[in-house]
Amino acid sequence: MKKITGLFLSLLTGTLLYGQTRAQTSETNQVAALQRQLAGMQHQFDALDKSIDDLTWSQRLGDATLVDKVIITGPPPAVIKNPTGQGAKNPVRFSAYVFIPSRIDPSKKYPLLVLPHGGVHSNFNTAYAHIIKELTAQEYVVIAPDYRGSTGYGQGFYQLIDYGGLEVEDTKSCRDYMLENYDFIDKKRVGILGWSHGGMITLLNLFNHPSDYAVGYAGVPVSDLIARMGYKSQSYRDAYSADYHLGKSADQNVEEYRKRSPAWNAEKLQTPLLVHTNTNDEDVNVLEVEHLIKALKAEGKKFEYEIYKEAPGGHTFNRIDSYGAKESRMKIYNFLAQYLKPNKKFKDVKELIEVSYFPKSK
Repeated sequence: MKKITGLFLSLLTGTLLYGQTRAQTSETNQVAALQRQLAGMQHQFDALDKSIDDLTWSQRLGDATLVDKVIITGPPPAVIKNPTGQGAKNPVRFSAYVFIPSRIDPSKKYPLLVLPHGGVHSNFNTAYAHIIKELTAQEYVVIAPDYRGSTGYGQGFYQLIDYGGLEVEDTKSCRDYMLENYDFIDKKRVGILGWSHGGMITLLNLFNHPSDYAVGYAGVPVSDLIARMGYKSQSYRDAYSADYHLGKSADQNVEEYRKRSPAWNAEKLQTPLLVHTNTNDEDVNVLEVEHLIKALKAEGKKFEYEIYKEAPGGHTFNRIDSYGAKESRMKIYNFLAQYLKPNKKFKDVKELIEVSYFPKSK
Protein backbone atom coordinates (compact mmCIF):
# COMPACT_ATOMS: atom_id res chain seq x y z
CA MET A 1 0.00 0.00 0.00
CA LYS A 2 2.83 2.41 0.84
CA LYS A 3 4.46 1.70 -2.54
CA ILE A 4 1.19 2.35 -4.35
CA THR A 5 0.61 5.55 -2.37
CA GLY A 6 4.19 6.71 -3.09
CA LEU A 7 3.79 5.97 -6.77
CA PHE A 8 0.46 7.82 -6.86
CA LEU A 9 1.98 10.83 -5.13
CA SER A 10 4.93 10.82 -7.53
CA LEU A 11 2.60 10.72 -10.51
CA LEU A 12 0.43 13.44 -9.04
CA THR A 13 3.45 15.63 -8.27
CA GLY A 14 4.84 15.09 -11.74
CA THR A 15 1.50 15.99 -13.32
CA LEU A 16 1.23 19.13 -11.23
CA LEU A 17 4.82 20.15 -12.02
CA TYR A 18 4.26 19.45 -15.72
CA GLY A 19 1.11 21.54 -15.66
CA GLN A 20 2.90 24.30 -13.79
CA THR A 21 5.80 24.24 -16.26
CA ARG A 22 3.40 24.40 -19.19
CA ALA A 23 1.60 27.32 -17.57
CA GLN A 24 4.89 29.13 -16.98
CA THR A 25 5.97 28.49 -20.57
CA SER A 26 2.63 29.76 -21.81
CA GLU A 27 2.95 32.91 -19.71
CA THR A 28 6.52 33.46 -20.94
CA ASN A 29 5.39 33.10 -24.54
CA GLN A 30 2.51 35.50 -23.94
CA VAL A 31 4.84 38.08 -22.39
CA ALA A 32 7.26 37.73 -25.32
CA ALA A 33 4.39 38.15 -27.79
CA LEU A 34 3.18 41.26 -25.97
CA GLN A 35 6.69 42.70 -25.98
CA ARG A 36 6.94 42.16 -29.75
CA GLN A 37 3.52 43.73 -30.22
CA LEU A 38 4.48 46.77 -28.12
CA ALA A 39 7.74 47.16 -30.06
CA GLY A 40 5.76 47.09 -33.31
CA MET A 41 3.35 49.68 -31.94
CA GLN A 42 6.26 51.93 -30.96
CA HIS A 43 7.45 51.93 -34.56
CA GLN A 44 3.91 52.82 -35.67
CA PHE A 45 3.84 55.70 -33.18
CA ASP A 46 7.26 56.86 -34.43
CA ALA A 47 5.99 56.84 -38.02
CA LEU A 48 2.92 58.87 -37.02
CA ASP A 49 5.07 61.35 -35.10
CA LYS A 50 7.37 61.69 -38.12
CA SER A 51 4.45 62.32 -40.47
CA ILE A 52 3.04 65.03 -38.21
CA ASP A 53 6.43 66.67 -37.79
CA ASP A 54 6.99 66.69 -41.55
CA LEU A 55 3.82 68.74 -41.98
CA THR A 56 5.21 71.53 -39.82
CA TRP A 57 8.44 72.23 -41.72
CA SER A 58 6.94 74.86 -44.01
CA GLN A 59 5.17 76.47 -41.08
CA ARG A 60 8.41 76.72 -39.11
CA LEU A 61 10.52 77.98 -42.00
CA GLY A 62 7.98 80.22 -43.74
CA ASP A 63 8.34 81.07 -47.41
CA ALA A 64 12.04 81.95 -47.18
CA THR A 65 13.12 78.31 -47.58
CA LEU A 66 11.99 75.65 -50.02
CA VAL A 67 11.61 72.25 -48.34
CA ASP A 68 11.70 68.91 -50.13
CA LYS A 69 11.97 65.31 -48.99
CA VAL A 70 13.71 62.95 -51.37
CA ILE A 71 14.42 59.23 -51.41
CA ILE A 72 17.92 58.15 -52.37
CA THR A 73 20.10 55.08 -51.88
CA GLY A 74 23.12 54.11 -49.85
CA PRO A 75 25.14 50.88 -49.80
CA PRO A 76 23.44 47.47 -49.35
CA PRO A 77 22.74 46.34 -45.76
CA ALA A 78 25.73 45.57 -43.56
CA VAL A 79 24.18 42.22 -42.60
CA ILE A 80 22.16 40.23 -45.15
CA LYS A 81 20.33 37.30 -43.55
CA ASN A 82 19.55 35.62 -46.87
CA PRO A 83 22.18 36.71 -49.42
CA THR A 84 20.55 34.63 -52.18
CA GLY A 85 17.10 36.11 -51.64
CA GLN A 86 15.46 38.25 -54.30
CA GLY A 87 16.82 41.80 -54.05
CA ALA A 88 18.81 40.92 -50.91
CA LYS A 89 21.84 42.96 -51.95
CA ASN A 90 19.94 45.97 -53.26
CA PRO A 91 21.11 49.41 -52.06
CA VAL A 92 19.28 50.67 -48.97
CA ARG A 93 16.68 53.34 -49.70
CA PHE A 94 16.41 56.21 -47.23
CA SER A 95 14.90 59.68 -47.00
CA ALA A 96 16.66 63.03 -46.84
CA TYR A 97 15.45 66.60 -46.43
CA VAL A 98 16.60 69.24 -48.90
CA PHE A 99 16.44 72.91 -47.90
CA ILE A 100 17.01 75.59 -50.54
CA PRO A 101 16.83 79.35 -50.00
CA SER A 102 13.77 80.43 -51.97
CA ARG A 103 15.37 83.57 -53.38
CA ILE A 104 18.49 82.03 -54.92
CA ASP A 105 19.42 82.50 -58.56
CA PRO A 106 19.78 79.04 -60.17
CA SER A 107 22.28 80.46 -62.64
CA LYS A 108 24.73 81.12 -59.79
CA LYS A 109 26.68 78.80 -57.51
CA TYR A 110 25.95 78.18 -53.81
CA PRO A 111 27.68 76.28 -51.00
CA LEU A 112 26.26 73.01 -49.65
CA LEU A 113 26.11 71.79 -46.06
CA VAL A 114 25.39 68.17 -45.13
CA LEU A 115 23.71 67.91 -41.71
CA PRO A 116 23.37 64.40 -40.18
CA HIS A 117 21.04 64.26 -37.18
CA GLY A 118 22.17 63.19 -33.72
CA GLY A 119 20.95 60.32 -31.59
CA VAL A 120 21.18 56.56 -31.89
CA HIS A 121 17.85 55.62 -33.52
CA SER A 122 16.56 59.17 -33.85
CA ASN A 123 15.65 61.27 -36.89
CA PHE A 124 15.92 64.69 -38.46
CA ASN A 125 13.03 66.85 -37.28
CA THR A 126 11.88 70.41 -36.73
CA ALA A 127 13.98 70.73 -33.58
CA TYR A 128 16.59 71.83 -36.15
CA ALA A 129 14.27 74.39 -37.78
CA HIS A 130 15.97 77.45 -36.26
CA ILE A 131 19.38 76.20 -37.40
CA ILE A 132 18.10 75.49 -40.91
CA LYS A 133 16.61 78.99 -40.98
CA GLU A 134 19.95 80.51 -39.97
CA LEU A 135 21.86 78.49 -42.58
CA THR A 136 19.53 79.17 -45.50
CA ALA A 137 19.44 82.88 -44.57
CA GLN A 138 23.17 82.86 -45.34
CA GLU A 139 22.27 81.17 -48.65
CA TYR A 140 23.57 77.74 -47.83
CA VAL A 141 21.78 74.81 -49.43
CA VAL A 142 21.34 72.03 -46.84
CA ILE A 143 20.67 68.30 -47.07
CA ALA A 144 19.84 66.31 -43.93
CA PRO A 145 19.63 62.49 -44.13
CA ASP A 146 17.45 60.11 -42.17
CA TYR A 147 20.16 57.49 -42.62
CA ARG A 148 19.67 53.76 -41.93
CA GLY A 149 18.55 53.05 -38.38
CA SER A 150 16.56 56.29 -38.08
CA THR A 151 13.15 56.16 -36.43
CA GLY A 152 9.83 56.79 -38.15
CA TYR A 153 10.28 54.33 -41.01
CA GLY A 154 9.36 50.99 -39.45
CA GLN A 155 11.12 48.20 -37.62
CA GLY A 156 12.94 46.87 -40.68
CA PHE A 157 14.65 50.19 -41.39
CA TYR A 158 15.34 50.69 -37.67
CA GLN A 159 17.22 47.38 -37.54
CA LEU A 160 19.37 48.26 -40.57
CA ILE A 161 21.49 50.44 -38.27
CA ASP A 162 25.23 50.17 -38.86
CA TYR A 163 26.52 52.47 -36.14
CA GLY A 164 29.62 54.33 -37.22
CA GLY A 165 29.64 52.27 -40.43
CA LEU A 166 27.28 52.43 -43.38
CA GLU A 167 25.23 55.24 -41.85
CA VAL A 168 28.36 57.31 -42.54
CA GLU A 169 28.21 56.22 -46.18
CA ASP A 170 24.50 57.10 -46.37
CA THR A 171 25.46 60.61 -45.31
CA LYS A 172 28.17 60.73 -47.99
CA SER A 173 25.55 59.56 -50.52
CA CYS A 174 23.56 62.72 -49.73
CA ARG A 175 26.53 64.88 -50.65
CA ASP A 176 26.93 62.97 -53.93
CA TYR A 177 23.21 63.18 -54.71
CA MET A 178 23.20 66.97 -54.38
CA LEU A 179 26.20 67.42 -56.65
CA GLU A 180 24.69 65.12 -59.26
CA ASN A 181 21.22 66.70 -59.28
CA TYR A 182 21.60 70.42 -58.55
CA ASP A 183 23.74 72.46 -60.95
CA PHE A 184 23.74 75.48 -58.65
CA ILE A 185 25.82 73.65 -56.01
CA ASP A 186 29.49 74.61 -56.02
CA LYS A 187 31.42 71.34 -55.88
CA LYS A 188 34.35 73.05 -54.22
CA ARG A 189 32.21 74.54 -51.42
CA VAL A 190 30.78 71.53 -49.61
CA GLY A 191 30.89 71.25 -45.84
CA ILE A 192 29.45 68.97 -43.18
CA LEU A 193 28.33 69.65 -39.61
CA GLY A 194 26.58 67.73 -36.86
CA TRP A 195 26.09 67.40 -33.13
CA SER A 196 26.43 64.39 -30.80
CA HIS A 197 26.08 61.23 -32.90
CA GLY A 198 25.78 63.55 -35.89
CA GLY A 199 29.12 64.98 -34.82
CA MET A 200 30.58 61.50 -34.87
CA ILE A 201 29.20 60.93 -38.38
CA THR A 202 30.70 64.28 -39.39
CA LEU A 203 34.13 63.27 -38.13
CA LEU A 204 34.04 59.87 -39.80
CA ASN A 205 32.96 61.45 -43.09
CA LEU A 206 35.93 63.81 -42.91
CA PHE A 207 38.28 60.96 -41.99
CA ASN A 208 37.00 58.53 -44.63
CA HIS A 209 36.38 61.03 -47.46
CA PRO A 210 38.81 63.91 -46.89
CA SER A 211 38.78 65.19 -50.48
CA ASP A 212 34.98 65.47 -50.60
CA TYR A 213 34.53 68.19 -47.97
CA ALA A 214 36.06 71.64 -47.65
CA VAL A 215 35.34 71.98 -43.93
CA GLY A 216 33.59 70.31 -40.99
CA TYR A 217 32.13 71.15 -37.59
CA ALA A 218 31.58 68.56 -34.83
CA GLY A 219 29.58 69.66 -31.78
CA VAL A 220 29.76 67.53 -28.59
CA PRO A 221 30.69 64.56 -30.81
CA VAL A 222 30.60 60.94 -29.67
CA SER A 223 34.32 60.26 -29.99
CA ASP A 224 35.38 57.12 -28.13
CA LEU A 225 32.99 54.18 -28.07
CA ILE A 226 35.25 52.12 -25.83
CA ALA A 227 35.27 54.78 -23.12
CA ARG A 228 31.56 55.37 -23.71
CA MET A 229 30.73 51.75 -22.99
CA GLY A 230 32.59 52.12 -19.72
CA TYR A 231 30.61 55.02 -18.27
CA LYS A 232 27.17 54.23 -19.70
CA SER A 233 24.58 51.88 -18.15
CA GLN A 234 24.29 48.17 -18.84
CA SER A 235 21.06 48.68 -20.79
CA TYR A 236 22.92 51.13 -23.06
CA ARG A 237 25.68 48.56 -23.62
CA ASP A 238 23.10 45.85 -24.28
CA ALA A 239 21.53 47.93 -27.05
CA TYR A 240 24.84 47.98 -28.95
CA SER A 241 25.39 44.25 -28.64
CA ALA A 242 21.96 43.39 -30.11
CA ASP A 243 22.23 40.98 -33.06
CA TYR A 244 21.04 43.65 -35.55
CA HIS A 245 23.38 46.28 -34.06
CA LEU A 246 27.13 45.78 -33.53
CA GLY A 247 26.35 42.25 -32.39
CA LYS A 248 28.96 42.06 -29.65
CA SER A 249 29.90 44.05 -26.58
CA ALA A 250 33.09 46.11 -26.48
CA ASP A 251 34.95 43.50 -24.42
CA GLN A 252 34.01 40.85 -26.98
CA ASN A 253 35.16 42.88 -30.01
CA VAL A 254 37.16 45.88 -28.88
CA GLU A 255 38.72 46.33 -32.31
CA GLU A 256 35.32 46.92 -33.94
CA TYR A 257 34.44 49.61 -31.39
CA ARG A 258 37.85 51.17 -31.91
CA LYS A 259 37.41 51.22 -35.70
CA ARG A 260 34.16 53.19 -35.30
CA SER A 261 35.59 55.70 -32.80
CA PRO A 262 36.87 59.05 -34.18
CA ALA A 263 39.42 59.44 -31.38
CA TRP A 264 41.12 56.25 -32.52
CA ASN A 265 41.25 57.43 -36.16
CA ALA A 266 42.63 60.94 -35.65
CA GLU A 267 45.55 60.33 -38.00
CA LYS A 268 43.13 60.47 -40.96
CA LEU A 269 42.14 64.13 -40.57
CA GLN A 270 43.07 66.32 -43.56
CA THR A 271 40.14 68.78 -43.60
CA PRO A 272 39.71 72.04 -41.65
CA LEU A 273 37.77 71.16 -38.50
CA LEU A 274 36.15 72.94 -35.55
CA VAL A 275 35.18 70.98 -32.43
CA HIS A 276 33.05 72.18 -29.51
CA THR A 277 32.36 70.38 -26.24
CA ASN A 278 30.96 71.28 -22.82
CA THR A 279 32.20 70.21 -19.39
CA ASN A 280 28.68 69.63 -18.02
CA ASP A 281 27.47 67.55 -20.97
CA GLU A 282 25.12 64.94 -19.49
CA ASP A 283 25.20 62.72 -22.61
CA VAL A 284 28.65 62.78 -24.23
CA ASN A 285 31.06 63.04 -21.31
CA VAL A 286 33.71 65.65 -21.99
CA LEU A 287 36.40 62.98 -21.53
CA GLU A 288 35.47 61.52 -24.94
CA VAL A 289 36.06 64.80 -26.76
CA GLU A 290 39.18 65.50 -24.71
CA HIS A 291 40.54 62.19 -25.98
CA LEU A 292 39.75 63.25 -29.55
CA ILE A 293 41.47 66.61 -29.06
CA LYS A 294 44.58 65.01 -27.54
CA ALA A 295 44.70 62.42 -30.32
CA LEU A 296 44.49 65.09 -33.04
CA LYS A 297 47.23 67.09 -31.34
CA ALA A 298 49.41 63.98 -31.00
CA GLU A 299 49.07 63.42 -34.75
CA GLY A 300 50.11 67.01 -35.42
CA LYS A 301 46.78 67.92 -36.99
CA LYS A 302 45.69 71.52 -37.49
CA PHE A 303 42.20 72.12 -36.17
CA GLU A 304 40.30 74.45 -33.89
CA TYR A 305 38.40 73.60 -30.72
CA GLU A 306 36.77 75.09 -27.66
CA ILE A 307 35.89 73.42 -24.36
CA TYR A 308 33.00 75.37 -22.84
CA LYS A 309 32.94 75.49 -19.05
CA GLU A 310 29.58 74.58 -17.51
CA ALA A 311 27.65 76.24 -20.36
CA PRO A 312 23.89 76.30 -19.68
CA GLY A 313 22.07 73.65 -21.67
CA GLY A 314 24.52 70.80 -21.14
CA HIS A 315 24.55 68.52 -24.18
CA THR A 316 22.47 70.95 -26.26
CA PHE A 317 24.22 74.11 -25.03
CA ASN A 318 24.68 75.70 -28.46
CA ARG A 319 21.57 74.35 -30.13
CA ILE A 320 19.07 76.05 -27.83
CA ASP A 321 17.70 79.61 -28.13
CA SER A 322 19.74 81.38 -25.44
CA TYR A 323 21.95 84.31 -26.36
CA GLY A 324 25.04 82.29 -25.39
CA ALA A 325 23.98 79.51 -27.76
CA LYS A 326 23.64 82.03 -30.58
CA GLU A 327 27.08 83.43 -29.81
CA SER A 328 28.47 79.91 -30.08
CA ARG A 329 26.65 79.30 -33.37
CA MET A 330 28.14 82.53 -34.70
CA LYS A 331 31.58 81.03 -34.06
CA ILE A 332 30.52 77.98 -36.06
CA TYR A 333 29.18 80.08 -38.93
CA ASN A 334 32.28 82.27 -38.99
CA PHE A 335 34.49 79.19 -39.15
CA LEU A 336 32.46 77.58 -41.96
CA ALA A 337 32.38 80.85 -43.88
CA GLN A 338 36.17 80.93 -44.15
CA TYR A 339 36.02 77.91 -46.46
CA LEU A 340 32.49 77.94 -47.94
CA LYS A 341 32.13 81.67 -48.65
CA PRO A 342 28.34 82.02 -48.26
CA ASN A 343 26.81 84.90 -50.19
CA LYS A 344 25.14 86.45 -47.15
CA LYS A 345 27.34 85.79 -44.16
CA PHE A 346 26.02 87.08 -40.82
CA LYS A 347 27.87 90.15 -39.54
CA ASP A 348 27.00 89.57 -35.88
CA VAL A 349 24.61 87.90 -33.42
CA LYS A 350 22.12 90.73 -33.87
CA GLU A 351 21.74 89.85 -37.53
CA LEU A 352 21.41 86.16 -36.65
CA ILE A 353 18.56 87.00 -34.25
CA GLU A 354 16.75 89.16 -36.80
CA VAL A 355 16.66 86.27 -39.25
CA SER A 356 14.50 84.28 -36.84
CA TYR A 357 11.71 86.84 -37.15
CA PHE A 358 12.38 88.78 -40.35
CA PRO A 359 13.89 86.25 -42.80
CA LYS A 360 13.13 88.36 -45.87
CA SER A 361 15.19 91.24 -44.53
CA LYS A 362 18.39 89.37 -45.32
